[in-house]
Amino acid sequence: MSNSKWNRRRFLKQCSGASLAAMAAGAPIAGWLPGCKPVNKINSSADTVILLWMAGGVAHTETFDPKRYSPFEKGMDANRVLSTFPAVPTKLDGIYFSEGLEKIGQVMDKGTLIRSYTAADMGHILHARHQYHWHTCYEPPQTVAAPHIGAWIAYLQGPKNPVIPAFIDIGQRFTVGEAEELKAFHTAGFLGNEFGPFIIPDPSQGLDAVRPPVGMDAKRFEKRNQLYTELVNQSPLGEFGSDYQKESLKRSMEQSYRLLNSPEAKAFNLSLEPKESYDIYNTGRFGLGCLMAKRLTQQGARFISVTTEYEPFFGFDTHENGHTRMVDMKKMIDAPIAQLIKDLEQSGHLDRTLIILASEFSRDMMVEGKPDFKVQEQVDQPDVLHDMKFYGMHRHFTDAGSVLLFGGGIKKGFVYGKTADERPCKTIENPVRIDQLHQTIYHCLGIPEETQVEIEQRPFYTTPDGKGKAIPELLIKNA
Repeated sequence: MSNSKWNRRRFLKQCSGASLAAMAAGAPIAGWLPGCKPVNKINSSADTVILLWMAGGVAHTETFDPKRYSPFEKGMDANRVLSTFPAVPTKLDGIYFSEGLEKIGQVMDKGTLIRSYTAADMGHILHARHQYHWHTCYEPPQTVAAPHIGAWIAYLQGPKNPVIPAFIDIGQRFTVGEAEELKAFHTAGFLGNEFGPFIIPDPSQGLDAVRPPVGMDAKRFEKRNQLYTELVNQSPLGEFGSDYQKESLKRSMEQSYRLLNSPEAKAFNLSLEPKESYDIYNTGRFGLGCLMAKRLTQQGARFISVTTEYEPFFGFDTHENGHTRMVDMKKMIDAPIAQLIKDLEQSGHLDRTLIILASEFSRDMMVEGKPDFKVQEQVDQPDVLHDMKFYGMHRHFTDAGSVLLFGGGIKKGFVYGKTADERPCKTIENPVRIDQLHQTIYHCLGIPEETQVEIEQRPFYTTPDGKGKAIPELLIKNA
């Protein structure tokens, strides 16, 4: 069999890997296609989810769980340093955040702070592996392509507004380091293309994603769309995929085309936002992503992910200059996140919108991994600090971490879990695993823990073996 026709277009080359991966995964059995009633249906407290992803590993002691502050001094003992910022009060009595997060601190009366998230032990710590685990709830590798949590929600709940894609991902480029690893979990896996993410790498150019290229009239664009359909039909998926996979891809293409001609497309046009509001959010691509998330929520989006973006050794991936990098990262996230929460509350959307702020793991200056499960050190961190670049949290720490939850049936002004006040600043009360966190999210959406599809002649659950349990202490009773 000749595959020369696939090489005629770079498009085919780019889509082949994803298509073949989807084909290899198979397809859910028909009895579990969307529209089937889940068993033991539960009441929902949320219709929309916004995931604010702090990519790269955010140190809990430098953000939402500050410890004793030690200002930089040449010759200081590195083991003394638990926090490189002083603590500042929040809206909650007795609860402090790290300096630079004052605005988020002032909206904590509207949400819950988890201080005891613990990441999995997966040997040598790699961001891609832990990000895959966080977003899918499954440790890699798997024999099938595990769906992203946003894809599960899109599959089980469907679009809230039929014009707006059910799963939208904002802010992550795939032209930076570890691009292929990032693509591995930005997918619907075996659920099918129609439940995968509508990707907007740069929110400032979001309008370009929902309109034809400049200079292309409607007739020419229609011909271009027909050509695209023909190319897909000639791809490996078009020739060898199952009927389910072909129909899924077709529905995905039709939905994207429908969005182009809809009035809801204006949600992607940030220039329509009043200047005063735009300026608050405009701290960079992440801040504008939060603004787009607000606008999309108000137009009926189902699941939106906004990321600070993972790129090795940039952003929150602080392998050196941890303190100075954190100053800039806090400026990027503080005002937009706080404003997003206030705006959604003011517009009446927060009660039915669940907002999650999370990261793949935390950081520490001296410990790599967990105190009782240390792994290979990846950063040269001297015991005595003479250079400012070593002042900060540079090692990957998996025994604690902070998660923020707002709206959607989550308790207000609540703190859950506790970490030690001295190194190692590990979880000492109410540890939270990823399956518990995922099932808490699903519970708010009315998705029961036993929800499953059959793939490769075995059940595949939203959490491994269907054992994830929601954390009742986080939820408003009868929400």
